[in-house]
Amino acid sequence: MSSSKQVPQLRAITDQDRSTSLKARESWHILGIISEFIEATERLAEVRPAVSIFGSARVRPGHRWYEFTVDLARQLSDAGFAVISGGGPGIMEAANRGAFEGRSASIGLNIQLPHEQLGNAYQDISLGFRHFFARKVAFAKYATAFVAVPGGFGTLDELLEVLTLIQTRMGRRIPVILVDSRFWKGLLDWMREQQVANGLISAEDLDLIQVVDQPAEAVEAIFDFYQSRGFVPTADESDKLLYL
Repeated sequence: MSSSKQVPQLRAITDQDRSTSLKARESWHILGIISEFIEATERLAEVRPAVSIFGSARVRPGHRWYEFTVDLARQLSDAGFAVISGGGPGIMEAANRGAFEGRSASIGLNIQLPHEQLGNAYQDISLGFRHFFARKVAFAKYATAFVAVPGGFGTLDELLEVLTLIQTRMGRRIPVILVDSRFWKGLLDWMREQQVANGLISAEDLDLIQVVDQPAEAVEAIFDFYQSRGFVPTADESDKLLYL
């Protein structure tokens, strides 16, 4: 069996102009990614404790999930938590709005999308990202807790990312809270009936998740989790956060 595969490498490009152009483009791209991490670190490193709130961009003011999130974010803000959202409309706006009206910082991690996402007007700290993965690191690295309000693919993406980091112990253990038991029931039942039953996850993995139906329940769950240990990451947890 032949092992002489032709594996393309940038350095093997013979056209010097094309090689130089590709190298320059990729170098600037990498520097752009690094700049997003640097700005997030400079502006968020001392914003602790903080709660990241995810949810649909399509929910409008007046909807029960929107009003729930405004109430929850205000309670968290008044209790001393900065609130981090995606900076856009819907649940993101509700989270920033509630925090903006409270005592603590309202933070928006805005993303540039093909169909331009407009940042909401309720941000004390506003960061702009072009790369989803850099933004996701900021959501995870600076959060003391995660709250998932009903949403679509993006909400599920963020939720499963967080659970994966905790399950694999690449991220520290923090509260993961789902809002609205009726909405999440089908997903949680499927996890039990399919993933747990087939040995794809452990039954204990579902203990990482808490479900609430009232804003005060979410606040209480976060305080209960940290009651005996405090909000400051341990040395081991801080080391883990470096490798997200």
